[in-house]
Formats: sequence, C-alpha cells, structure tokens
Amino acid sequence: MNDAPKMIDSFGRTIDYLRISVTDRCNLRCRYCMPNGLTKLLPRDSILSFEEIVEVARTAVGMGFTKVRLTGGEPLVRRNIEELVAMLAKIEGIEDLAMSTNGILLSDYAEALATAGLHRVNVSLDSTDPQRYAEITGGGDLRRVLAGIEAAREVGLEPIKLNCVVAESSAEPDALAVARFAKDNDLEVRFIHQMDFAAGKFSVVEGGRGGDCPRCNRVRLSSDGMVRPCLFSDLAFSVRELGAAGALEQAIRKKPAAGGPCAHNWMHGIGG
Repeated sequence: MNDAPKMIDSFGRTIDYLRISVTDRCNLRCRYCMPNGLTKLLPRDSILSFEEIVEVARTAVGMGFTKVRLTGGEPLVRRNIEELVAMLAKIEGIEDLAMSTNGILLSDYAEALATAGLHRVNVSLDSTDPQRYAEITGGGDLRRVLAGIEAAREVGLEPIKLNCVVAESSAEPDALAVARFAKDNDLEVRFIHQMDFAAGKFSVVEGGRGGDCPRCNRVRLSSDGMVRPCLFSDLAFSVRELGAAGALEQAIRKKPAAGGPCAHNWMHGIGG
C-alpha cells in the first residue's frame, strides 16, 4: 500500500494515476489515430530511456501515485519492453501496473510481461469482422489480436478490458458485435467516442472514467519526457528541464478544470 501523501489539484481532485507513453511508434495505422496514415515521428534520441521513465514513476509514487499504465503508440514495439515492466514492478507503492495495447504482438509477449510483473492489459478491438478490422486499423490482422487476448488470459493478465472506438454510438454494428464478443468471453468492454483535439470534442468513456473531467485523477508522461496534465490541453512540462518532481508538481498545480481545444497533441504520441 502506498502511504505517501496524496496530490490534490486546485479543483480538489486526487491525482494518483500516471499514464506513460513509451513510444510514438505503432505497428497499425488506425484511421482515428493516424487519419493521414504515416505521421512525423519523434527523433529516437528524444525518447525517454527506461531509466528516465523509472525515475519519473518512482518520483510519482513518492508523491502518492498508485496507478501506472504503459501506452504508446504501441508499447510492445518498444524494444525490451518487458525489462521496463520489471523495473517498474520493483517500485513499492504501485498498486496497479497495466498496459494498453493493440494486441498484435501480445501473444508473443504475454508470458514475459506477466513474469516481469505486469498486472493486466487493455486491448483495442474496434470490430470482430476481419475485413472491417483491417479497414479500420490500416491492415491489422484480427486473428493475432484474438490470439493475444487468449494468451493474456492464459498467463493471468486480468481483468482484460477491451477498448472499442465508436464514431457516434455504442449501438453501431461493430460496437454491438464487440459487446457480444466481450459477453461471450467474460471480458469487460469500454466504448471510446472519437475525439477531435482541435475542436476540443470528447465524451465520457462508456464503461470507464476517461473524459469525466470532474473525476479525472491522471496526468500523462509523453515518450519525449513531457508531463501533460490533460489530454485536451497544450500544457506540458519537461522532466528533463524541471526534473521529475518539478514537472509533476507543475502539471498537477496547473491541471485545468476540463479539457478544451488544443493544437499540439496527437493520439499516437501522448497515449489515449
């Protein structure tokens, strides 16, 4: 149990959840994440090392954070990602160590991730129809995702939650099929409405807490070392310039009451 004092922002929200983007690279080209296909990627020498990531996480835990989630891009394309998981798992006070993944590589990594100390996974699944899945993801193979879900189940990376992006409603045909798949396989599902950063358009995640601004408990560390207090804000504080504690404190102190239009965020780089 983490007995460190809790961090409270200026709106009375307890901030105890750190989402860490370990890379802006991805092995899919989902049309809602990279609508124009390939995008400009960060220089590799700007990406945080494992040691830098662990330092930020350790500092956050010392400030009362208890939840850490690894995101991307796609976190499993980061070389030796299981080593980072093992390093984070050794930090006393992390009560929930999770990962969001598109599942393409999950069957290859599930056992190593569980052995390293990962607790659970969220897997993106926007359709159960192979052709539709390939269309949405820019050529992804649904069979590999389903194999990844099964591999995660076998090694105990549970509860497994499915993330399904919808255009307008969870009553859309693809979403309904994903809901049936989740029910049939005893999985949880969350429906995430498509977002528009420039317009500041987002909704509360159905089945989750994302987008619920009055209850928001998170800040994000981007793969290039910027602590961002809100997905829908251009505010960002560099851990390399301010130190881990300084960047986290600034992000919490200046966390906005709610998200709004922003110009410089991108889903594959900040991690949804």
